Amino acid sequence: MRRPVALRLQAALGTLALAAATGVVLSMPEAAAAAGGATGYATQNGGTTGGAGGQTVRATTGTAIHQALCGRVSSSTPITIEVEGTINHGNTSKVSGDSCNTAADKIELKQISNVTLVGVGNGAVFDQLGIHIREASNIVIQNVTVRNVKKSGSPTSNGGDAIGMESDVRNVWVDHTTLEASGGESEGYDGLFDMKANTQYVTLSYSTLRNSGRGGLIGSSESDVSNGYVTFHHNLYENIDSRAPLLRGGTAHMYNNHYKGLSKSGINSRAGAKAKVDSNYFEDSKDVLGTFYTDAAGSWQVSGNIYDNVTWSQPGEDNNPAGPDPQSNTSVSIPYSYPLDDASCVPDVVSATAGANKGLKVSDGSCTPQNPDPTDPTDPTDPDPTDPPTGTNLSIGAGSDGSSKASGTSYGDVRDGDLGTYWSPAGTTGSVSVKWSSATTVAKINIREAAGSAGTIGSYRVLNHDSGAVLASGSGAGVIGFQAVSLKKITFEITGASGTPRIAEFETYAG
Repeated sequence: MRRPVALRLQAALGTLALAAATGVVLSMPEAAAAAGGATGYATQNGGTTGGAGGQTVRATTGTAIHQALCGRVSSSTPITIEVEGTINHGNTSKVSGDSCNTAADKIELKQISNVTLVGVGNGAVFDQLGIHIREASNIVIQNVTVRNVKKSGSPTSNGGDAIGMESDVRNVWVDHTTLEASGGESEGYDGLFDMKANTQYVTLSYSTLRNSGRGGLIGSSESDVSNGYVTFHHNLYENIDSRAPLLRGGTAHMYNNHYKGLSKSGINSRAGAKAKVDSNYFEDSKDVLGTFYTDAAGSWQVSGNIYDNVTWSQPGEDNNPAGPDPQSNTSVSIPYSYPLDDASCVPDVVSATAGANKGLKVSDGSCTPQNPDPTDPTDPTDPDPTDPPTGTNLSIGAGSDGSSKASGTSYGDVRDGDLGTYWSPAGTTGSVSVKWSSATTVAKINIREAAGSAGTIGSYRVLNHDSGAVLASGSGAGVIGFQAVSLKKITFEITGASGTPRIAEFETYAG
């Protein structure tokens, strides 16, 4: 029985029904598909798991991607879409359905949640076709190339952004991507990685951004300051004019990035923004940090950076470069842990890891590239989160409810300490919750199936019922760990099963 750790992005095999409905090809996940887990600010606000625990399908056209989204039971049903081949205007059309809101001139991830797009096989290239994320949450984009997306000329897509996010977007992890253009605004291109209109909890990691006038922005204007909590790490910014990124309001964390050939400006913190800039390598560039083109100042905290052949302009009314000797003028508290490579090795580490089709290699924090999730599970210093939990089972004496119950079963049977009683949903899927009258800290649950039903539970999600945040997802019963959270109600949602599940105990633990 498989008992995955929270935030492991490994999706289950889909069913033939979805294949028939969407015309996409079902497949087993490959080594290149969504390995490891989210990092940076994408781990906050309940975490970012994308389509983990849902169906896995293969798509070779943009239309097939849209069909997969529209073929889901709901707009939040988890799905991993493995993409192979070249996706362009010629093979991308609008698809309609209750669980999607797509468009013909872009890959549209609109008003949806719990989706992973991952390049597999010989690679995935979105050619002149941007990826648009709007009013969406819990999205993972990994191991893809997006190139030459234009806002003017022909063909146009996504306002000229390679990846663009807007309108109440939450929890996006973009990892091991290559985002590139072939010029600046005069050639018809805009930003490579843009966030605006209340976009929060985003991480861009191990990616290459190059050959563009604009690397990206956080906030579309000096009044659009509700965005933020964005992490940029182990990325290569190469041959970029400016906006690496432009930050208007909000908080951003840049660490272990390699900036090379920034011709006009780099990290542009303005309009009250705060940037924490750790152990980056700036090379052959101009004005790599400061407030530029405005008198609405931002701030920064710097440490461990290397400035190699960096030039600085003189301060002026609309120009406040941080150099030639950058010093901190604010303090930024980071809520997550992160291994930090020394800046001296960043060019080599980033060269070996950043971009699509690099085998999803990551750094171990000691300047050594390696495959993702390298920890030896037998290492006694790294306890297996599926070990039987210790401490008090907080479910005893708590309350419970659920979405439905089969005849003869009870919600209370999952918290009575008796393996001989159980709850079953009215069908093969459903949810059961444990609840308390006051906020209770939970970091691990143990789902114990009744005798004779072991292995019935397929895909699942664990939800913070108070906020709706996904705490964990995967497949199979057993022990499930996640970041400790204080809540009044926690829900175990079964989204796939091989029969009628029978849960004898839904145990909850503080650690």
